[in-house]
Amino acid sequence: MKKKVLAMVLGVAMVMATLTGCGTDKAATAEPVVVTAEPDVAAEDSSAAEEGEAPAEDVAGDVSADVQAIIDRGVLRVGVKNAVIGFGFQDELTGEYSGMEISLAEKIAESLGVDVEFTTVTAATRTELLDSGDIDCVLATFTITDERKQSWDFSTPYYTDYVTVLVQKDSGITGLADLKDKKVGVSSGSTSARSLVTAMVENGVLSGDGFDKETFDPSTWTDGISFAQYDDYPTISTALSAGEVDAFCVDKSILAVYHTDDRTYIDDKFAPQEYGVATTKGSGFSTYVDGLVTGWLSDGTIDGLIAENGIE
Repeated sequence: MKKKVLAMVLGVAMVMATLTGCGTDKAATAEPVVVTAEPDVAAEDSSAAEEGEAPAEDVAGDVSADVQAIIDRGVLRVGVKNAVIGFGFQDELTGEYSGMEISLAEKIAESLGVDVEFTTVTAATRTELLDSGDIDCVLATFTITDERKQSWDFSTPYYTDYVTVLVQKDSGITGLADLKDKKVGVSSGSTSARSLVTAMVENGVLSGDGFDKETFDPSTWTDGISFAQYDDYPTISTALSAGEVDAFCVDKSILAVYHTDDRTYIDDKFAPQEYGVATTKGSGFSTYVDGLVTGWLSDGTIDGLIAENGIE
């Protein structure tokens, strides 16, 4: 499906804000970006059939009311990351998004015969926007957990990553044991801090006294390691360079963006992170999306996107 990025109504001030640097939380300032489909829906369905892509009603039978609402609106609204190369990345000059999750979102919209609108989200804002109805789904390196599944639906995982830690090469930190009594930067709303403490307890670095996965709070945890929480990844990277934190912990696919010549990963990786498409709990759209994802896993489409975007 041919697409073009519509010109966004962005003032000169917005452009300058985008270029000011790493500390800016773009989710709070950037306008949604809409990628449009060609207006000839009949021709689009014909093309989809030739390529083996089923129209919306053929994927899940009779479409649910919420799926029909998206079709009637003509736009699928998707929350994505804008600073994770290979998954969701936005060019600051052109405003265009790229990455595996961007392609998946475009394919979901294509199957519905609608345009796609991208809204930049962070770990802290993605569920707020989904709950408020501002977006229809989240494709933003969103890890599936039992706790999260109580509040939102997730598709079958489309990618499995691992958590690890990035440090300055001259820090002397090479493994979990070296992180004892250090301060680690993590993203607000993420599970990285809990995963790191769990790994340190399981490897005997920490005693685990008082540690409960269900009630763990990185803002109050100080037993053998402490955490500083930030709104976005570029800010954590800046904090690492400035010495405000001793390490940067998150999924390895995200850390890859900040792995410069003067930095290195620790030897350990832990806590497999399965990424899924998050949708409103109990919605018909959840079933629809999962049908698409399982199909693309089976036919090799997702493997192709992983290879195309150079994801490890």
